[in-house]
Amino acid sequence: MRASDTDRERVAQILHAAMGEGRITMEELEERLTEVYAAKTLADLEPITADLPVATGGTVATAPTRAVGAPDDRIGGRPGSTTSIAIMSGADRKGAWVLPQQHNSFAFWGGVNIDLRKARFEEKHSTITAVAIMGGIDIVVPDDVIVDVTGIGFMGAFETKDSGEVRTPPPDAPVIKVTGFAFWGGVTVIRKGPKKNTKQIKE
Repeated sequence: MRASDTDRERVAQILHAAMGEGRITMEELEERLTEVYAAKTLADLEPITADLPVATGGTVATAPTRAVGAPDDRIGGRPGSTTSIAIMSGADRKGAWVLPQQHNSFAFWGGVNIDLRKARFEEKHSTITAVAIMGGIDIVVPDDVIVDVTGIGFMGAFETKDSGEVRTPPPDAPVIKVTGFAFWGGVTVIRKGPKKNTKQIKE
């Protein structure tokens, strides 16, 4: 069966946890991550964690949830597309993907949505160059990464806003620089905090 990006992400998280516990070295982690992101099938993924206690019965175990304050486990991997282009149309980048060190986004009479809440990062420092001409580009980032917005809006908007309650990112968090230009359009960087787990009580 073909491996999905989610399958590769689970194995990568297992390897990061194993390194944190001292079961494998940094060099072994890098070697195994290379194999993970080159894997095409589930059978290719199984041997990578076969000697680790988190992988039992020849299946990939579910990775533990990433702890707040430990964002570096998202750095590394084979980068995804370096461009997001929407010309009189729309383009989406979301889910489990790897943001390359440099990503270029262009919208003309269209819209681009880049969602980084489940993304990994090729490098600790990434740059997104966003150009919106009579169009819009929305970039959604988790609140535990550092965002530096330096774009220019001319008869348009190049702005950052928070959605919900957001936290201050730790100093060792991944850094995303968003630069570019908006003309008769808008580029919006939206910082989102974790979803609240609310319960409704019915009387």
